[in-house]
Amino acid sequence: MRWFSLLAIFFLFWFISLFVVLPFSANPPEEVGEKAEIGHAESAPHVFRPWQIVIRTTIAALVLTASFYGIYRTGVLNVDIPDGAVSRIP
Repeated sequence: MRWFSLLAIFFLFWFISLFVVLPFSANPPEEVGEKAEIGHAESAPHVFRPWQIVIRTTIAALVLTASFYGIYRTGVLNVDIPDGAVSRIP
């Protein structure tokens, strides 16, 4: 597998992980015991920490990419195109 393909897979896992990790740090002010400020949505997080989300997302994406690469290297996942299918590609 080329390094560029592995980098592309990492970014795919990163963006998928972002949407999984994002809700974990979203504590609205009502859950913390405070009142939402005027003009803010009631569902907005009380304290937004973007770097914490980026770090968690990166760790999750690294684990997923390493797992994918390990499965690929062991041969369990075969990404070769069969010879019969190659003749049908326009």
